[in-house]
Amino acid sequence: MMLFALALGAAGYVLTSLNQNGTFPADWLMSAGPLQFGGPWFVGVAAWFALGLLCWGITVWRLPYADPLILPVAFLLTGLGVSMIHRLDQADGKRSAELQMLWLFLAVAVFIAVVVWLRDHRRLQRYTYLWFLAGFLLLLAPLLPVLGKENHGARIWIEVGPFSFQPAEIARIVLSIAFAAYLVEKKDVLAMAGRRFLGIDFPRPRDLGPILIAWGFALVILVFQKDLGTTLLFFGLFVAMLYVATERPSWAILGTLMVVVLGVVGYNAFGHVQTRFESWLNPFADYDRNGQVINAQFGFAWGGLFGSGWGEGRPYLTPLAKNDFIAAALGEELGLFGLVAVILLFGFIVARLLRAALGSGEGFGKLLATGLAFVFALQVFVIVGGVTRLLPLTGLTTPFVSQGGSSLLSNFLLLGLMLTITHQVRRPPLEHAETGEYVLLSADATQTLPVVGGARAATEPAAPAAGAVDAPRPDPEDFGAPGPEPIAASPITAPPPDGEAP
Repeated sequence: MMLFALALGAAGYVLTSLNQNGTFPADWLMSAGPLQFGGPWFVGVAAWFALGLLCWGITVWRLPYADPLILPVAFLLTGLGVSMIHRLDQADGKRSAELQMLWLFLAVAVFIAVVVWLRDHRRLQRYTYLWFLAGFLLLLAPLLPVLGKENHGARIWIEVGPFSFQPAEIARIVLSIAFAAYLVEKKDVLAMAGRRFLGIDFPRPRDLGPILIAWGFALVILVFQKDLGTTLLFFGLFVAMLYVATERPSWAILGTLMVVVLGVVGYNAFGHVQTRFESWLNPFADYDRNGQVINAQFGFAWGGLFGSGWGEGRPYLTPLAKNDFIAAALGEELGLFGLVAVILLFGFIVARLLRAALGSGEGFGKLLATGLAFVFALQVFVIVGGVTRLLPLTGLTTPFVSQGGSSLLSNFLLLGLMLTITHQVRRPPLEHAETGEYVLLSADATQTLPVVGGARAATEPAAPAAGAVDAPRPDPEDFGAPGPEPIAASPITAPPPDGEAP
């Protein structure tokens, strides 16, 4: 599966030049300031395969039980994005695809660091308030007078020398961890019912503090950064995780009403938010201001059901086609069916992560998997909905596909967390080795319980290793051999759970 995904990405890169020029791609060059390196086109293809196989090999080594399909699908989307960026480079003469490949090297390094260092996501639960602090600092960093940079009416970038970065991309992951750790501790209190209205149990007034704080912080982001997309993503993430943790529909209702209030405040307070709403409702009223939205609609119409063909359309006529409007470029050259297939790939990742959440036996993993799945799905829904005029346009990027270093880094960080969670969920709690030993798996070590003649050598159970996964001990009779003769002539039973008297 991994080789197939990598081959499709390489094919898209090569077919771009073959369809347009009838030749193989020109030599590639990656540059970062004074550093420059490159080579023939097939060296770039070889580097692409090397990165993918390196990620696959390290995942198999460190996370052998991780979901085997998420990583290939993520690389398939990444290859599709790099190929489309390279295709758009043919029109403007830039080398954005090579720069995206340079960011991919860094993103793979981040992914490897997560996979090697974090084999058990439960270690993250220890630092709840540090995650909150880090997430809030990342969100507020663009407000700093020296680092912050305003672009298209929103102040969501920080700039250091020639490099610019969008810290909200990392903040969404950090806050997902913080929310999951916090709600695991407070879910029982927040789930208590207050007054009943229209058949729904609403929370007690004393329990409204967390959602009001989150709403107030979202309002601060909206007022000072003027970015409705980041505001809705942050607050929607908290409301969704709060609903999953407490199983109270009243929290979802209150959160929805608060989102409406945020939208009204943003529309009345900021001109660029009004512009985006007007561009959504009636883009053809002002072509000069809404040209990118209009060109995207014409691109979809030109592509039809089956597309104009890879490299045969004119997606470069749409401004920002490499980042915000890359979905329009894909829709024009791959058609409606191709764009739906790409959206289904995103949906596949979300479904696999939600499946891991359902299979998780502990609260933090369940909430973290749900939060990561929600923030990933919401980002895709908001940006694709904005390009197709289902929603007002925001400044979010399409995961794995859009051009941008901060987006690629954050998505590969997210990918590492996804695989770590699925590894813990899919890992069997007990393995029976060929040597006749029972091996109890733990987060970072194993405990070996020797077996003699198919039965345990001692009548007293060994104490579990630190961090061991709670699992029942096997009955020797399950393996066809009786245990040692006990004093009371009773069979060996499983030890009591930790912390309970036998």
